[in-house]
Amino acid sequence: MYLVSAQLDDVPPFGTIELPFCDQHGQPRLLTVVHGAGGVGKTVLLAALGATRPGNATVMFNGTMGTTPQARCAWQLGIDDPERPHPLVVATPMAARPGEDEQVVLRRREQAMFERRAKDGGFVFATFPTIRWFSRQPVALHAPTRTVAHYDVRATVNLDDANRSDLTRDTKQALAYAAIAASLMPQVQRERNAQRERNPLDMRLLGTAMREVVDAMAQLVGFSYLGLDPVSLEPAFASSGTRRLPFDGLPTRGRHLVAIGALSVRTLWAAYPGVDPRDAEGVIAVDDIDLYQDAGVQERIAGALRAALPKVQWILTTSSPIIAGACDAREILTLRRLPDDEHVELFVDEQARTH
Repeated sequence: MYLVSAQLDDVPPFGTIELPFCDQHGQPRLLTVVHGAGGVGKTVLLAALGATRPGNATVMFNGTMGTTPQARCAWQLGIDDPERPHPLVVATPMAARPGEDEQVVLRRREQAMFERRAKDGGFVFATFPTIRWFSRQPVALHAPTRTVAHYDVRATVNLDDANRSDLTRDTKQALAYAAIAASLMPQVQRERNAQRERNPLDMRLLGTAMREVVDAMAQLVGFSYLGLDPVSLEPAFASSGTRRLPFDGLPTRGRHLVAIGALSVRTLWAAYPGVDPRDAEGVIAVDDIDLYQDAGVQERIAGALRAALPKVQWILTTSSPIIAGACDAREILTLRRLPDDEHVELFVDEQARTH
């Protein structure tokens, strides 16, 4: 599933705005950087996308001056419905407008149908909030089929709730589950065939994808991923000087990168069990991707994410001109509040760099 476009009406601070997430041929872009200073609505945009997607269309917060905010997103379903020739339009619940009664009814029926389908898996949309932090706690793995290996399409992320933004437990669970499950797969072909008859999932796909993606993220800050420590089962990393250290010992910027990689792989596997996460489609949004990262990492992070999970559509918000400058102008959506203008305006293509 990929996002094609989003239209927001009466959503502060935008007013009415339409944002393209596709190229000139109508094909979804696999990388979009939403660039703008603080207060231009980058977080609001991600919240609107999360509330207007297949399997989860919810009423948005109140608008200004008594208006009702509305969002409408077009989604190309891809592997979730490969025979569908046109995008699925999902809108926030609202009363029918004059002249739109039949259209609204049809859309609601279609949304309801896909809400039922989404319960069976797929339709990946994951968000990393700008308020994310890491406590020190040991690895704990409990009932994996109901936790780390389960994807709930209706789960939402409160982008402003600091109490729910501790990513340590989820990150360690994802790393431990992938490594342990992969190591328990039979090594002999005959045993693997018997295992496949009982359970068709090849957990080695998850283990390999997790190791390679997390290692690619860690290398951005000069570390490599070693797997689990055999004694403590804690994720272990090594610096360029071969110094070994646990996840809790990584610098803050390194933990952010590892968490983004590990939790993205976990979400893709949970939504598409048995599919290599590097071949799975989905939309992953990261608010303030530049958080705690130095200039060198900012210049390479967009390319590293795209190379690590090439089938994922990345939506990255940032106030960093370095991240925006490292991307093609066609991949940038710049938000800016102009002087004497009440609403935030959108600039695309070459204007995205000059305004």
